[in-house]
Amino acid sequence: MTIDITGLPPERIGFAISPLAELGLVLHALSEPGHHPGLHGWATATAASLKPDLGDRLHEAEFLWRNTFSDVFMPFAGIPGHDGTPGATLAEDLDLLDRLTDERFTSAALEFTCSSLYGVKTLSALHDPAMRMRALEMAATRGPHQVEFTKRLLDEPGAVRAWLRRLLEDCEQAFFADTWQRVRVQLAADARHKAELLRRKGLDEAIGSVSAALSVDMGGNRISIDKLTEGRTIATDPEPGAGLTFVPTSFGWPHLMVLHAPGWRPVIHYPVHGPELPSPASVETLKLRMEALAHPMRMRLCRNLARSPYTTSELSDAHGITPPEVSRHLAVLKRAGLITTRRRGRYVLHQLDLTVVARLGSDFLEGVLR
Repeated sequence: MTIDITGLPPERIGFAISPLAELGLVLHALSEPGHHPGLHGWATATAASLKPDLGDRLHEAEFLWRNTFSDVFMPFAGIPGHDGTPGATLAEDLDLLDRLTDERFTSAALEFTCSSLYGVKTLSALHDPAMRMRALEMAATRGPHQVEFTKRLLDEPGAVRAWLRRLLEDCEQAFFADTWQRVRVQLAADARHKAELLRRKGLDEAIGSVSAALSVDMGGNRISIDKLTEGRTIATDPEPGAGLTFVPTSFGWPHLMVLHAPGWRPVIHYPVHGPELPSPASVETLKLRMEALAHPMRMRLCRNLARSPYTTSELSDAHGITPPEVSRHLAVLKRAGLITTRRRGRYVLHQLDLTVVARLGSDFLEGVLR
């Protein structure tokens, strides 16, 4: 995924916190605790404390944050002429949400019905019969709640917007106010630190501090995001106005999300990296490791290498293949970072890196969720 920043003035790149964006990820963590193993205790306690009416209403709208993360949680990026700054409070963020046009709000809310068209400018389902039919058909695959919500949204967008605002305000009163009070200081400190890095040391340094999954090309004209998805956008689109916003999240890990819808300013929504969280493995590294282990002979070699160090000759004798064949297999495993080598006298010993292999399942899960 790429963001073209050619010609973007440095002052149009900003770091800011957003209570509404964080609430969206809090709701996601509540509905998908399996994505966030470190939040199981919090999710269980919070879900148990919800009043039945609020729980039912959250279930009715959960497609906004469960399977996809709707852009309605970052309205500051979709208002033409706005400076791309989130609100200081949830109420201010919700005021920005109210400023989105019905067409833009509806398109963002129905993202789950048009994910394959996310990066393409399409007609509004509010006015185009074909898009309306498509939205209803896609909603039907997700269940009756989504169909009912989609019908209401397409028939009475104003009423649904008011309903959603009340729902999010009730979430604030029920649990989010305390949650936001707890995390906002950390998020604000992270945003200030990275803004200072950008100002003093430049974009490369700031990007590197956000995530190992982000990089800037040598010309400084494009940001690449290492994700198992494809997409591209520009940060100088005159429709929303030039700009790129980075928004930190405490609840988001392992997700690293990029708002890249046409007509919206790009936003990189990144998890604040704590010492307990591993750095994300690149998609290419993950692919190399899984391909390396897919070969039956390399799996057999790993059985030996997991137990103790072996020389090439020892592995050749144990498996009945020639030393050059063993060397070729070892080269694949080493290129994937799965084995270590060390010299003892005139012998070279190879051993499986158990820490890396133990991380493989988690790396895969984090890679597909990123």
